[in-house]
Amino acid sequence: MNITQLSAFLENKPGSLEAVLRILRDRDINIIALTIAETPDFGILRLIVSNPEETRALLKEHNITTAATEVLALELEDRPGTLLAAVSVISKNNLNIEYMYAFSSRKEGVRAVMIFRFDNIEAAKAALLGEGFSLIGMAELTKG
Repeated sequence: MNITQLSAFLENKPGSLEAVLRILRDRDINIIALTIAETPDFGILRLIVSNPEETRALLKEHNITTAATEVLALELEDRPGTLLAAVSVISKNNLNIEYMYAFSSRKEGVRAVMIFRFDNIEAAKAALLGEGFSLIGMAELTKG
């Protein structure tokens, strides 16, 4: 149920993102979700893709430093208060969210999907599942 997320380290200059996107397009790799965090000198492009192993090897071939991390994909009803309920479970269990980002699911009846990176992913998974939240895996993310 854990999702492999890739973090690619890019120079913070025009064309860096375009180059990565072109590499992925040319190999028919689908981007499911992404976010960018930046500093003045470099950016961290976080990606969830249709084939993380192939993507990591491909980016390495192009001299793009890439790391893989495990994240959780939490499916939430798209209505006020559902994210608060999930974060409250995390807080109640004294777990730390390192970062998070969102996108819309391609499943029928569009729902919000929150991607979470935790300092203790297994404890977070147990806490969320124990409170009835839905975690989704790679198979569900790539449907559609």
